[in-house]
Amino acid sequence: MRGSRASRARAARLTAVAAVLAAVLAVAAGCGGSSNGSKTTTTSANTSVSGSVKFWGIWSAAEQTAFQKVIAGFNKQYPNVHVSYTSKGDNIPTILATAIAGGSPPDVADVAQPGLVKQLVQQGNLKPITYAQSTINANFSPAWAHLGEVNGKLYAILFKASNKSTLWYNVPVFKQAGVAAPTTWSQLLSDAKTIKASGTPAYSLCASSGWTLSDIFENIYLRLWGSAKYDQLSTHQIKWTEPSVTKAMQYMAKIIGDSSNITGGTSGALQTDFPTCVDKAFANPPAGGMVLQGDFVGLEILTATKAKAGTGFNVVPFPAITAGPDAQAVETGGDLIITFKDSPAIEAFVKYLATPQAAAIWARLGGFGTGVRNMPASVYPDAITRTTEAPLLGAKSVVFDLSDNQPASFGATTGQGIWGLFQKFLQNPSNTSSIQQQLESSATAAYKSGK
Repeated sequence: MRGSRASRARAARLTAVAAVLAAVLAVAAGCGGSSNGSKTTTTSANTSVSGSVKFWGIWSAAEQTAFQKVIAGFNKQYPNVHVSYTSKGDNIPTILATAIAGGSPPDVADVAQPGLVKQLVQQGNLKPITYAQSTINANFSPAWAHLGEVNGKLYAILFKASNKSTLWYNVPVFKQAGVAAPTTWSQLLSDAKTIKASGTPAYSLCASSGWTLSDIFENIYLRLWGSAKYDQLSTHQIKWTEPSVTKAMQYMAKIIGDSSNITGGTSGALQTDFPTCVDKAFANPPAGGMVLQGDFVGLEILTATKAKAGTGFNVVPFPAITAGPDAQAVETGGDLIITFKDSPAIEAFVKYLATPQAAAIWARLGGFGTGVRNMPASVYPDAITRTTEAPLLGAKSVVFDLSDNQPASFGATTGQGIWGLFQKFLQNPSNTSSIQQQLESSATAAYKSGK
């Protein structure tokens, strides 16, 4: 499940079942108090700013309802600004392109692809939001602020984020094998062997959804080489044939190289989509021990299985590989706020979205992650959500999903590019050199065409 494209359908349901998650865990933290979740604050209304803001976004259904509450919070501070939100769904890149060509884009939009943001900047269609720089600097770490920059200038806020660096495990399977949740790479590999010996395959993979494999590679590469080198690979400043890629793929082969330790074997994994691998791992009886995917896995467990939080399933960060600041680096996907026009009303709204007050409104409802470091983790409604989303708050090393940074033909097309080639890698994990050469050829062609 991706934090943007492929995950959107299920992510739209996340807010709707957040209350179920909270009830399951019997935890009700951060439900009272102020909008920043720490103490009661009073903000006087600013009536000097007026006007309207036309906002087109991805969010629909429960997510749209949650965002309307964020808008209501904004209107308490700016009662004379009217924000009209219209959901355009996953097709918003195409809808925006048509609106721009016709000279009628919205004032503000929400998109999930940093590659699209860069493209719109290069075309001269976006307005910089440097007026929000001080607000963002005050509430986000530099790593988060960087995610909204193009050529060193601020054009976007990553408002709603997902943590894609998590490992979900079946608690009874781990107990039966006598192993603890892994925190390091060596522990992960050791646990996997022990789980297999106990009678259950360790890894449940949704490999017919190629992005699930690329997500595993991306987390390994990030933890091996750090965010700077990750960013170079994600923008094709270094080639896919580089030794750093070779090493990351060799590490990944330690997971996918033993077909007998994969639910359904290699062939079965290639026929299993997301979220079916989650359903298999947390079924009764379970067909796998763990799922190496992002925070969105929790929703699937709760809605499609009978596993209970804490006793049936739990979650830990993706295991560390090297020591240092990148040991707990976070890969994120999410929704970027961009602007096509400028006005005092637009500026006020954009700056508000960069505050802990705005973030807390949605965070306490569930189905929302944020990098706003000044919002306390206690705002999140349950223990599982705090485990998956709290790392976003203080992460010093944050990167956006590598595939989402690519031209679509390379990074987001079923059966080809990154997704298709990592499926081929799963079929033959010893074929590293050939897969790297094909990745580089595919990337070169995509960057040349710009598609």
